[in-house]
Amino acid sequence: MINIENLENEIKKGVIDNSYIFCGLDEQLIKEGIELIKSKVVEPGFEDLNYIKLDGSTTTFDEIMNACETIPFMGEKKVVLVYRANFLKDKTDSTDKKTYGEMSTYLKDMPSYTVLIMYYLFNDKRETPKKNRKLITLGKNCKIVHSEKLKKDKYYKKVEEVFKNQGKEIGKNELRYFSEKVQNNFDIIKREVDKLINYTYGREIQKNDIDKLIPNKSEDDIFDLVDFIAQKKIENAIDLMDELLFKADQHMLIIVSIENHFKRLYEVKVLMLNGKKLDQIVSYLKLHPYVCEKTMAQCNRFSIKQLQQLMKICLETERKIKSSSIDKQTEMELMLFKTFMVNK
Repeated sequence: MINIENLENEIKKGVIDNSYIFCGLDEQLIKEGIELIKSKVVEPGFEDLNYIKLDGSTTTFDEIMNACETIPFMGEKKVVLVYRANFLKDKTDSTDKKTYGEMSTYLKDMPSYTVLIMYYLFNDKRETPKKNRKLITLGKNCKIVHSEKLKKDKYYKKVEEVFKNQGKEIGKNELRYFSEKVQNNFDIIKREVDKLINYTYGREIQKNDIDKLIPNKSEDDIFDLVDFIAQKKIENAIDLMDELLFKADQHMLIIVSIENHFKRLYEVKVLMLNGKKLDQIVSYLKLHPYVCEKTMAQCNRFSIKQLQQLMKICLETERKIKSSSIDKQTEMELMLFKTFMVNK
């Protein structure tokens, strides 16, 4: 298994494998890694003939095999890309399991003139290649490329390039502040840069502009946790809760943050049910439009009754931890399990 930086070094040395599987959270970085391979393998001007793209969510094994078996036109090699190949995910339905089994066998005897590239995106930041049994198996016959977070200096430089490509300069201190505050995902970074540029049109970017538009990472974690509760993803929620407690051993702070998030959802839900639109809710609750839009989308996962019960569970847990010497970690995990029992 290698990362994008290792891949770049291999390609510079002219080392190209017969097949690759990319995985990670950042689709933009994955696409850039794929472009490195494609530009080295496919002759300029022959992309339409020797670069075949298939949608991994709908394609079949026969379509992939036929694309791989077709001899390249006016060139030594061709590239077949299967994007968003969800049959590579660890847990799939019977159809995807069948496709995975057929691909596992086919990768052992690929035609030498084809470079097959497949990729899939992780569901969340706690997923890793080592947890995926399929990747471990396929790694025996295929190069696995994990699109990891970039190291700090390289990350800052790449974020700066996003601003420059949009024709906007940003100061070094503001660049670092933005880079540390935004989620480390270049699909998201490009959207946030675009918002920031539009917001500061005609003037320099200041730190308070970044604060207004970009939520704190701790707020993002709480948002993700509530999303896991809504989707009843118990393991993901417990993993994230453990991560939050590891980063900041402040049980009361985390409970209050979760409770406040449910309160905000409740307020927004009531306004939505009373026919209020985005701009009206923004004005009433003094929220940033982007934050309000995300909150409204999450509201759709809950009913009013559900949110009332969830707030009550948080309050009960808060009182128990304040008034007794019970194990705080156990009590918070119990709180999570109670939230999963709440139905619409």
